[in-house]
Amino acid sequence: MTIHFEYNRKQVIQALRYHFLTRPEIRILLILINVFAISSAVLFAMKKIQPLAFLIFSFLWFMLMLMIWRVLPHSIYRKAHTFKDDFSMSFQDEQVVLENQRGSKAWAWKSFSTYLESPYFFHLYFDSRSFFLVPKDAFKDISDLQQTRKLLKEKIKKG
Repeated sequence: MTIHFEYNRKQVIQALRYHFLTRPEIRILLILINVFAISSAVLFAMKKIQPLAFLIFSFLWFMLMLMIWRVLPHSIYRKAHTFKDDFSMSFQDEQVVLENQRGSKAWAWKSFSTYLESPYFFHLYFDSRSFFLVPKDAFKDISDLQQTRKLLKEKIKKG
């Protein structure tokens, strides 16, 4: 099966946010900052700490969310030329072939370590940090999407 696609900016930004929030180190960091922010709010309400401590933890929480939600996805989108190209991608039994105006690249299925499915994309991971986004709206109909989903389940373990 072959699909043709280009990337939608809003969908890519949402997919990058999804990627960041699925990373274990970011999840742990979010949990820790939230625990400290809630603890500082409770301690501030009980008059155990000064307002400055509460403001510092609130500021840390706000900055972390700003970085994960806005700064990181937008900076990656701006730097990556990949999101500005038009692609053709072929899903074959032994490999995946990606083509654009500048050339083509084929990956054996074993090159992918895991895959994730988000609302707009399939995230095909090579390792924990590098991945390729395949837009779901590139498929002609739901049966092609289901067929690709089945192929991914057979060939790659789900992350």
